This record gives sequence, structure tokens and C-alpha cells, in this order.
Amino acid sequence: MRRVSRRHVAMAVTGIALCSALTSAVLAQGGQDPAVAPAPPTHRSATGDSEERSAAPVTVEVSPVVRDDEIGARLQSVLDATGWFTGAEVRVDAGVVFLSGQTETEELRKWAGDLARNTQAVVAVANRIEVPQPALWDLQPARTGLLALWRDFVRSLPLFVFASLILALSVGAGTIATRAVAAILAPRVEARLLRSVFARGAGVLVVLAGVYVVLRVAGLTQLALTVVGGTGLVGLALGIAFRDITENFLASVFLSMQRPFETGDLVEIAGVTGYVQQLNVRTTILMTLDGNLVQIPNATVYKSNLRNFTSSANRREDFIVGIDYAALITDAQEVARQVLASHPAVLQDPEPSVLVDSLGSSTVNLRVYFWLNGRQHSWLKVRSSVIRLIKRAFQEHGISMPDDAREVIFPHGVPVTLTDRTPAAAAGHDAAPPKLRPAVPPAEDTDIVSTQAEAGLYSEAVVIEAQARHAQPLKDGENLLPSAPDSPTSMS
Repeated sequence: MRRVSRRHVAMAVTGIALCSALTSAVLAQGGQDPAVAPAPPTHRSATGDSEERSAAPVTVEVSPVVRDDEIGARLQSVLDATGWFTGAEVRVDAGVVFLSGQTETEELRKWAGDLARNTQAVVAVANRIEVPQPALWDLQPARTGLLALWRDFVRSLPLFVFASLILALSVGAGTIATRAVAAILAPRVEARLLRSVFARGAGVLVVLAGVYVVLRVAGLTQLALTVVGGTGLVGLALGIAFRDITENFLASVFLSMQRPFETGDLVEIAGVTGYVQQLNVRTTILMTLDGNLVQIPNATVYKSNLRNFTSSANRREDFIVGIDYAALITDAQEVARQVLASHPAVLQDPEPSVLVDSLGSSTVNLRVYFWLNGRQHSWLKVRSSVIRLIKRAFQEHGISMPDDAREVIFPHGVPVTLTDRTPAAAAGHDAAPPKLRPAVPPAEDTDIVSTQAEAGLYSEAVVIEAQARHAQPLKDGENLLPSAPDSPTSMS
């Protein structure tokens, strides 16, 4: 084997390096990679129209397989078949395609250029197709839009008919469901407002089901889910926005269920005393004892202390009377007790009583307690009659009722004037002091229980109820409370 010298190895390495350098130089002069095609340049002609020119091909065949007339005929037939171009004309010269004519959009113009560029044996494309700009007062777009709307409406008519039918059926079914639920709850739930809420809620659910079906058929599934799922959110938002109205409405539901009072009851609510006239979804209406209609929000009624004077027929009244310290307390108590025992409006069961209440500055104060039937008699009139009769009885038995002692101060003294003596005094005989006659009360018939001024002892509920109807007629359909058997409404 022949030995390779170092000289031969060095010559081989040098040759390989020269070949690599020559290859790099050739690639640098050749430009960019043929696989990367440059964007087609745009040239503006002498007339000012833009003309799109395709990029120069990498290679050009010297002997084309397809003739120019065949390329032009093929492209012309395609453009005419689409109907998208007006005055379309195709001319081919030496493999270069010249396109001219008009079209409506820039996308169609680009599509024609791409079509010619992708045709076999086409060297380059000169796209001269124009996109005319619409005139300032061109109504064609508006006409086209109206025609499109009309076509959409005609296509949607079957859906409209179906949706109307479904909604009509759902409303009818909701009405039937409302009446059915109200009929089912009538013997089970006494509160009319609560029955109405449940019945209408069932009807609303049926209508919402119909709306959901219509939206699903229309292809609005997401909207249907939003409507169904957002119903609770809408209710919550409305509850927050109308908090007072919602609170009064819920209070009316609870009041109609619990029924702390009936129509015609005498109640005291938030310091207002009067006869109940109506309970609606927002307020409770009272006729006060002075003949005024007062509306109290149901939320206030539900949260306030409520006194119902009619829920129990019997009502206790009391008052204080002062007697002289010199009088016997037991005698005064017995006199007052006899008056209470003989009074026709005072109940004997529970038994009336007369108790010592306090020791005043000039009197011993007795408190008189008695019971009466508040539905039959007026507590104001009975109280007046009892006070009048006890005062008359004390006067007849000599029981004094002095007023409070008062100290009168005369800072400048009391002037005294001396008069001449009488003839008897001048004769030396003192005149006898005049005899004081005891004060006798004026004549009064003690058998009269009620005077003309007291206008009888009957309850004024009937009068107040008539006054309420005369002042402002109320709608019976809005009252959530039935009339009580002993109410003024039933009595009248």
C-alpha cells in the first residue's frame, strides 16, 4: 500500500474549501428561495386605474402545452358562467392574461385574478377589473336591504304562526292552571291573597314553559336558558329595587293568613285607634274615632304592637275620683260599688271594684274599675255615665270631693274697710250671726242612666262605618279580610 503524504492531504482540504466558497457565492447571487413567492405588485396605469400584476414566475416554459386562445376561452367561459362580472373580457398574449370588466366587490375582483393565476400555462396576470363606487344618492343598497328583509319575513312566517299558536295555547293553559290551583286551594287555604299568589304563580310557570318552547324552536337556545334561568334574578333585582312595596306585599300575605283582626274590629296600631275598614295588598285602612280614614302600611302593621279591642267582647275601663280626708273611705267605696252594681251597661262578671289608688295633697284618690261589653256599648259613653252617677251619689251622701289646696300670697297685704254698726249693735245688742244653709245640689234624676247629651250607650261603630262609606266608598274586591259576624258592616 502506498503511503499518502501530508502534501496530498493539504491539497485535498484546500480544494474542498474552495468548492464551498463557490457554492455560497452562487446562492447569494441567485436571490431568494424560489419556494417563497413575492406578493403581486400593483401598477397604476396612465388613466389612473389600478392594475394588479402577478409576480414574475420562477421558470417560464419555452414550449407551452396550452395555446393562448384555449386559455382565454376557458377563463371567459368561467367568468360568464358566474354572472358576477359585467362586461368581462379575457385576453391572453404569450401566456399573459389580461382581465377587464366590472364587478361589485373587491373580493370578486381578487377571486378573478386568483382564478386566472391558477390556470395551467398562465405566465402572468394583469387584473384590470374595476369595482365601481356607488353614487352619492344611490338607493340601490336600500332597495336591496328592504328586499332582503322582506324575504326574511316571508321565510319566517311559518315560525311566527307556530310561535303565536304555542303562546296562545300556553296562555290558555296558564289560565286553566290558575283557576284549577285556586279551586284546589280554596277549601285548604283560608287566606285569599295567598291562594291568589299560588294560583298566579302556577299560571306564570305554564306561560314561561311555552315561551321556552318557542325560543328553542326558533334556534335561540341560549336565550331560552337565559330567560328561564334569569327569572329568579329578575325577581331578586325587582325585590331590591322595590323593597318597600315587596315588604308591604309580603306583610299583607302574612296578615291575611294570621288574621289578627277582622273588618269592623276596633284596633290600635302604631298609636292610631280606629275601626278596620279594609286590608289590601299595600295598606290597612282604619276609620278613627273622630271620623278620619287612616292608611297604615302593612309592614308597619305587621311589625308594630297591635291591640284588638273587639277580639274579646268584654273591655275594662277605669277612672280616678278624689274624696275628702274627713270622709270614710269604706262609705265612699260602698256608694260607688252600689252605683256600679245598678248600672245596666256595667258587667257583674267580672265584678267591678273600687280601690284606693293614692293619697293626694288634698284628697284620697279612689280608682274605679268596671267591665262592659265593647260590642254592644260605647266605652266612652258608659264611662261618662258612670262618672256622672258616682259624682251624684257622693253628693247625696255628703261625701265631699274637694279640689287641690292652693296657697294664695298677697304681697301688699289685704285692705280692710270698717263699716258702721247696725242699729242693733248701737243699742248694745250683738247681732246673731246668719245661719249658713248647707249646699244642696240641684235636683237631678238619678235613675237616668244616659242623658240626652250622652246620646245613648250604644256602640258608635255603626255610625262610624256609615260615615266611612259616606266619606270614601271602598272597593270590596280589594279587601283581603272577610267581614266579621259582629262587624259594623254586617250590623248595618
